[in-house]
Amino acid sequence: MRYSELSGKEIIDIDQGIRLGVVNESDVVIDTETGRVEAILVPYKQGFMSRKELRIPWRGIRKIGVDLMVVDLATAEEPSAPSRWLLR
Repeated sequence: MRYSELSGKEIIDIDQGIRLGVVNESDVVIDTETGRVEAILVPYKQGFMSRKELRIPWRGIRKIGVDLMVVDLATAEEPSAPSRWLLR
């Protein structure tokens, strides 16, 4: 699957059914050696001016449909350091 095919899809949590964002607003972490997607970094607001990211590993992506991507937030984590290789 190409990034252009993911573009515009809404990211939805499988358990709570909440909208986390859109793939266009997120970053994709790619292993530069294999070309495989490792994770998606989904931005969220924590407080008034603070922006954080959730790192959802590829194994946490449950389904990619025509209009949306269903993810399992139970697999998500806050990255401790910014990722060096991002595809925007």
